[in-house]
Amino acid sequence: MTRICVFTGSSPGALDAYAASARELARVLVSGRHTLVYGGAKVGLMGVLADAVIAGGGEVIGVIPAHLEAKEVAHRGLSELRVVGSMHERKAVMSELSDGVVALPGGLGTLEELFEMLTWAQLGLHGKPCGVLNVAGYFDRLLQFLDHAVDQRFISELHRGLLLSDDDPTVLVDRMMAYQVPNTGKWLDRDTS
Repeated sequence: MTRICVFTGSSPGALDAYAASARELARVLVSGRHTLVYGGAKVGLMGVLADAVIAGGGEVIGVIPAHLEAKEVAHRGLSELRVVGSMHERKAVMSELSDGVVALPGGLGTLEELFEMLTWAQLGLHGKPCGVLNVAGYFDRLLQFLDHAVDQRFISELHRGLLLSDDDPTVLVDRMMAYQVPNTGKWLDRDTS
């Protein structure tokens, strides 16, 4: 993995731990010579993460829809800023540019982006590892819900295993580097065991 896509909030969130973890993830990315691919904004955790990668001497590629760039939330200090026509195009370009995906704490957009990438992995459209950086237990209830969906046989164990989780960015990135996404073509046989 050379390019890691990070989905995260345009808000800083309620806890200082969120920004601290974004900065620590930035350090891990820079030390591993990974390029950050992200949503291109200068606000919230998105801005904290990008600024920390830049400050560490790393490369940052931002992808932002024109309607958000026009509202002056685009980060102008990036290695590269790609302006696209829509949110859909943004996700497609971010996926094309990246070798793996990490979600930091964020809101509906972060969750939607993460789940689209997981769905694409489930359908065999990509073989990129996906993980969540579970800062201060932010994703605990989401992970519990996914386990519940497995128990209720709406998600197979195989597909549940597509989402890695850790509270340490170094460990998470190392796990992603070593992870082999399974052949998920099994989804058609309706066997959820």
